[in-house]
Amino acid sequence: MAIAIRKPDEIAKLRAAGKIVGLTLQHLQNLVKPGMTLKEIDTLGEAYIREKGAIPSFKGLYGFTGSVCTSLNEVCIHGVPDDTIVQEGDILGLDIGTKLDGYFGDAAITMAVGTVSEEDYALIECSKGALYHAIDSIREGMRFKELTKLLEDYITEAGYVPLRDYCGHGIGTKPHDEPNIPNYLEGKPNQGPKIKNGMVFCLEPMVCQKSGQPVLLEDQWSVISDDGLKSSHYEHQVAVVDGKAVILTEV
Repeated sequence: MAIAIRKPDEIAKLRAAGKIVGLTLQHLQNLVKPGMTLKEIDTLGEAYIREKGAIPSFKGLYGFTGSVCTSLNEVCIHGVPDDTIVQEGDILGLDIGTKLDGYFGDAAITMAVGTVSEEDYALIECSKGALYHAIDSIREGMRFKELTKLLEDYITEAGYVPLRDYCGHGIGTKPHDEPNIPNYLEGKPNQGPKIKNGMVFCLEPMVCQKSGQPVLLEDQWSVISDDGLKSSHYEHQVAVVDGKAVILTEV
């Protein structure tokens, strides 16, 4: 399947959807505190998205029950909001999707709940740093596999490993579209499709400590590493404009 090239008016719509994602993540980051449940955090996120005029696109997507993926400590991605209480020293991944005027936004952060250990802070900073390093490196004409290698090299050079079997993705009038963008390289970096102006996609480094082998939990959504250790996840949605990446989900 061909990778969509978006016109400026489409990118504007994707930016509008993405801005609400960024605002919601900022809103939740300011509100989350020890003693809250994951369901309470999800409810706050959904209410804010709707208040801004968008639809929480994760709700009901592929059968997901929440509006916000709440990935606590060992859970790297797709954590289901439930009655678990967040505590001082936890790290919490928040992944949010919106739909506005037929176009989708998608981004994620991993945040500290209160004060966390130096080790947990470094873990969070790795996923965030890998994301911004990759975004800053994007140029028209480079291959997506080169981008994948940049993500993998950043993660491994920091002493961590990328989660396997899950990846970044294209986005537009569908929440997930071509291309798939893993955080680990298969094949050679000089293979595969090239990045072009007008392409819009999500990069999302998912960082584990010792093993990148994923384990799906009983809820059939939450994904952890088989090392059983804490993990982190960051994501932004970007558009390629004038040969460089512009972040659509940053506020």
